[in-house]
Amino acid sequence: MIDVKIVRKEYETEDICLLELVRTDGGALPAFSAGAHIDLHLPGGLIRQYSLCNHPGDTHAYEIGVLRDPDSRGGSIAIHDQLNVGDQITISEPRNLFPLEHSAQNHLLIAGGIGITPILCMAERLSHQSAAFQMHYCARTPEQTAFRNRISASEFSDRVQFHYSRTEPASRMDTAALLAEQPAGTHLYVCGPNPFMDHVLETARAAGWAEERLHREYFAADHSGEGENSSFEIQLASSGDVIEIPADRSALEVLLDHDIDIPFACEEGVCGSCATRVLEGEPDHRDVFMTPDEHASNNEFAPCCSRAKSKRLVLDI
Repeated sequence: MIDVKIVRKEYETEDICLLELVRTDGGALPAFSAGAHIDLHLPGGLIRQYSLCNHPGDTHAYEIGVLRDPDSRGGSIAIHDQLNVGDQITISEPRNLFPLEHSAQNHLLIAGGIGITPILCMAERLSHQSAAFQMHYCARTPEQTAFRNRISASEFSDRVQFHYSRTEPASRMDTAALLAEQPAGTHLYVCGPNPFMDHVLETARAAGWAEERLHREYFAADHSGEGENSSFEIQLASSGDVIEIPADRSALEVLLDHDIDIPFACEEGVCGSCATRVLEGEPDHRDVFMTPDEHASNNEFAPCCSRAKSKRLVLDI
């Protein structure tokens, strides 16, 4: 864990603020790669994940952009209303579940709303490497477009196209046409609201894009379409103990009650902190950090949100 203080808090739009964080001891922060995020430990014991949006070569400070979410579970509201310049908080070292594929000959970056944060970092990195890429940024209006001035003044501004859904006339992104014009072997990176991301990914799959060329990062899991929960068992490989997981509780909650030490952060299947190796059984995957291929392999299980299709899961605990 790293102790940091807030040295800058600015509003990019009416509901998106930028925080700049530096170490309280004045030292360098750990290096990070484009697409990485950090955990913020917030007032009230909340832990939330935010993507780093500054250049990945920077180690003197971290920058994050935070949307004030009207459906917030407390994290974004705490940042907007309670945190100010000079305040000290604790953060984790950077983790990356959304890395660039540096072997790709071309990169297509697509951001929707606050999803610009990891995408902007990727654009900074690719531009620094003189790599082939283009970026498309979808927002409602120019006034609701975070980092617009920074992007327009960047060295890669000629590779960026803005799309607006609520201007007159609107300039919405034609996803199918955009994907169709990409060179063979292009890798796609998308981040934004869940329906936006699902649309982009489903359009790409329908056009025949291979799964290994599709990269995404969700800010929140959507559990609305899940079926009813049922009870199941977890067996600990180290001891052979079998623990019953009732239908109304998560596996993580029950395992923590049994004093089993499992790292966790988001508690909704986004960050991957609690991922645990599966030795036997078939999980009912409900996380969004693993890819479809990783779900199909059934090698890992997210106890914070996922359940089981088989009666028992044997976990490497």
